[in-house]
Amino acid sequence: MTDKSPLTLEDLPNSYIGRTIPRPNIRRLAEGRGTFTDDLTLPRMAHVAFLRSPYAHAEIKSIDTAQAETSPGVIRIVAGEEMSRYCTPWVGVLTHLKGLKSAPQFALAVGRVRWQGEPVVAVVAQSRAQAEDAVALVEVDYEPLPPVVDMETALAPETPVLHPELGDNLAFERVVEAGDVDAAFAEADAVAEEVLHFGRHTGVTLEPRVLVGDYNAGAGKLTVYMSTQSPHMMKNIFATHTGIDEDDVRVISKDVGGSFGIKIHTYPDDMATVALSVMLKRPVKFVADRLESFVSDIHARDHRVKAKIAVKDGKITAIEMDDLTGIGPYSVYPRTSAVECNQVLNLVGGPYDFANYRAVGRVVLQNKNIMCQYRAVGHPVAFGVTEALVDSAARAAGMDPAALRRNSVIPDDSYPYTAASGIKFEALSHQESLEKILKLMDYEGLRADQAKLRQEGVYRGIGLAAMIEVTNPSPMFYGVGGAHISARDGVTIRLDPTGGVTCATGVTEQGQGTEAVIAQIAASAIGVPIEKVRVVTGDTETTPYGGGTWASRGAGIAGEAALQAGRALRANILEVAGAMLQAEPDRLDIRNAAVVDADTGSERMTLADLGKTVYFRGNELPDGVSPELVATRHYSPRQFPFAFTNGVQACWLEVDPDTGFVKLLDFWVVEDCGTVINPQLVDEQIRGGVVQGIGAALYEHCIYDEDGNMRNATMADYLVPMAAEMPDITIEHVETPTGESVLGAKGVGEAGTAGAPAAVFNAINDAIGALGGKITAIPATPELILKALGKV
Repeated sequence: MTDKSPLTLEDLPNSYIGRTIPRPNIRRLAEGRGTFTDDLTLPRMAHVAFLRSPYAHAEIKSIDTAQAETSPGVIRIVAGEEMSRYCTPWVGVLTHLKGLKSAPQFALAVGRVRWQGEPVVAVVAQSRAQAEDAVALVEVDYEPLPPVVDMETALAPETPVLHPELGDNLAFERVVEAGDVDAAFAEADAVAEEVLHFGRHTGVTLEPRVLVGDYNAGAGKLTVYMSTQSPHMMKNIFATHTGIDEDDVRVISKDVGGSFGIKIHTYPDDMATVALSVMLKRPVKFVADRLESFVSDIHARDHRVKAKIAVKDGKITAIEMDDLTGIGPYSVYPRTSAVECNQVLNLVGGPYDFANYRAVGRVVLQNKNIMCQYRAVGHPVAFGVTEALVDSAARAAGMDPAALRRNSVIPDDSYPYTAASGIKFEALSHQESLEKILKLMDYEGLRADQAKLRQEGVYRGIGLAAMIEVTNPSPMFYGVGGAHISARDGVTIRLDPTGGVTCATGVTEQGQGTEAVIAQIAASAIGVPIEKVRVVTGDTETTPYGGGTWASRGAGIAGEAALQAGRALRANILEVAGAMLQAEPDRLDIRNAAVVDADTGSERMTLADLGKTVYFRGNELPDGVSPELVATRHYSPRQFPFAFTNGVQACWLEVDPDTGFVKLLDFWVVEDCGTVINPQLVDEQIRGGVVQGIGAALYEHCIYDEDGNMRNATMADYLVPMAAEMPDITIEHVETPTGESVLGAKGVGEAGTAGAPAAVFNAINDAIGALGGKITAIPATPELILKALGKV
């Protein structure tokens, strides 16, 4: 078919859109043939280990490295002042987040430490073991200072100011007001209020952060191999802060063992490692072990939210909210630590049709590990608040929770729609999705079972959570604030002499299936078997400039670029084929890697034959024919700041009132992510996200004491969800493609994480409500549940 074909992408011959295709890299990884950054060994490579602060807040009085310098294998020991001459500090602010402030952050602490785990001294040695041995011999004289731990008192006059030059500990504040909130509450039939706490937690990736800096002094070039989501962003950051021309910096990210947002930030130990390579003119490797990951990888979700909701005539009419969050001592560069709170303010109430909204968000500095963006930034907090309010409002109004949602979600025929918070929606399907999940889970049947079981002393609960998800971010997300984080992504597609196709993309692969999705789209756009497509990612030298992988943008942005590049290459191929076959290009098509007659499907020439002629026997081409068998296209959304998705999640669980233990029985998701490219990849992304969301709801919590020490910074003490505890997760879809692209795809990678905590939270309260209990915080540990039931 030609590009003017009325057939959809799914209907085109040989289309892979909408089909489950095995990931092209899966066999290589399953056989242990992956190449992760820690697998890399370079000539003359040294290793770095860091002495980290044992205090949350202290002055550095002196550093004695004399004994460490004599330790076997030591090459160099560097502290903050010397390091600052090789790596300039950075400040994590964006101009469009009005009033956001943060202090300069250094690769190694200078003068003062501000969280337990902050790197103070770098020791470079011939091996990691030797570096660690020498670290133990470094002596630092600290003068402890009062730590700022409690975000509730961070702004009190008597609380010490972490950075005196900033004046106070308030990093960011924003107020949103729409409609007449006071009148709506005054006129309400029912009002519900909540004070909710969300436990600080972190991403636990299979592969920790790892980096090898390799500065070649002879060439004046820096190559950095690292486990990252955004190679081009890091290329700019390394160049900016080491003083090396950006064109002389290359970042390579091969196989990555999970990211979840952990690997899109600027970490002081990463910056120090690169600076050490420049300083020593040799490769230097840093691998964060699991213990230091807990106190150096970013944390997220530490929020206290006071909120209330108004209902009139069975419909939500207003929401008021106060969000307070503590982010550690710095706003993380370059994405900032204000974005999570900002997202909460934007997204609270998101699925619902109401006009009256007041929200205040405050971001405060404290002496805990830095906090920033983790999978589904702000979403679990926003929908944890929203859906807890909806269930409370339903109880206050004497309504079934599903009925209040039915009455209040944004109607499916009301788009485009602007929410009370100011965010704009192109097209969503809240009504259809809600009805689909209620039928899928047999909502009425579960309610009947629940009532019967309660008479037998068995307490089960149903939790519903409607949600939206930010995907396909436009330049209005970061670029508008001055960050060098691209909202565009490109794909270069080349036809090789073998008839194979090579695709290079700026979006990275870290287990989510980028290679499969790009291959499916390219194969469909051109007309070749997917086995003929090879995808290259993760190298700033060989891939088009792009933003990388974050905010569920891979399929929607890079996928559209791949589609357009594939179509352009296809047109080029048909033009050459027409000249060679003396046929009109629009009478030809490409199917199964061959040029065929568009009407009959009869083969005229294989792509391998065409490629060999163009590359090796150009003398056989007609005069005036200059084939172009490479095409590059870029794509960035422009009409809407984001392509929002929507969905509903539901949880069915049982609570043992004697032990406080929660047993997850079943979980359902209905998700609308636009065009579904690979159904199995989409569903497994959702399932993985749900599991991470369940982790936040029941297990994961970074616990600090009053001195700012993290008390459970080991895998023995920090709980993560395990397979045996997980329920079956049933997934179905509604498809509302975005009109901003031909492909119509939106993101899906964060959807499961966004809604699962709220569904589990509501299900627990639905179960224990019959006993007069109510939890107001997550994770909902057995102890917390027993306290809610008055048993401890």
